[in-house]
Amino acid sequence: MKTHRPAEGTRDAVYQVRLPVSKRTIELVAGLIRGRRKQLGTRWRKVTPGTQVIVVLAVLRHDQRLVDMAGGNAVSASTVRRWILEVLGLLAARAPRLDRALKKIARRGGVVVLLDGTLVRTRRRTGADNRRNYSGKHKAHGLLFLALTDEKGNLILISSARPGRASEITATRHDHITRHLREAGLGALADLGFVGLDDDPNDAPVIITGRKATRSHRLTDAEKEANRLISRERAAIEHGFANLKTWRILAKVRMSTHYATTLLRALLVLANREVQQ
Repeated sequence: MKTHRPAEGTRDAVYQVRLPVSKRTIELVAGLIRGRRKQLGTRWRKVTPGTQVIVVLAVLRHDQRLVDMAGGNAVSASTVRRWILEVLGLLAARAPRLDRALKKIARRGGVVVLLDGTLVRTRRRTGADNRRNYSGKHKAHGLLFLALTDEKGNLILISSARPGRASEITATRHDHITRHLREAGLGALADLGFVGLDDDPNDAPVIITGRKATRSHRLTDAEKEANRLISRERAAIEHGFANLKTWRILAKVRMSTHYATTLLRALLVLANREVQQ
């Protein structure tokens, strides 16, 4: 019987790469996995919680292919997928709720939060799903997410996923963010895409935006200076998005809308853990 073996040896070669996450993050995720296994009464698993953490974080941080990670750890790709979904669910459950997060900021003496939206790109789909996820603003397919941060740019909320064609104002109204801000006694700084969002802009404004120039009204020097001040204060939220998108799995999400929401909220917990170390 003939066997076809490559002349250079085994077919699979395993290489090592650096995983740029802190020890505190690894310990956090490993603790969640141990607690989950204890809750389920699991008597045996293929790998230890520490190994599962490394595999999952490598996929999230470097967007490694599941088949490649499975081959390097002697498991199947479906097993790696189950590990990822398990960890994402555990982390997403730790994401802060909007009302509690806003009240916590108010108790610490905060007066404003930062509001903005971002498009997380997805693979192109066929049929009606393709048209729903196409963003005319970004000229790309993706899912729209809203985010709230504190004045320093620390993420406190990631909204549910919306189709890429949705507008930021519509998503904000659907989540009743202005009502939650009023109940907490806070305001929000936002860009010009949120002009017209506030329900009661004259008596008690909650959403603070700049001014838009129109054909009939050119901006005065004072209005231009106000726009510059708001943009300068809002720069921190871009740092929050940058910290979130260091997890390269967000380069192009290959999950359904439900799992994409879970993914973003899990990465919020991980990003805050890394920043606050």
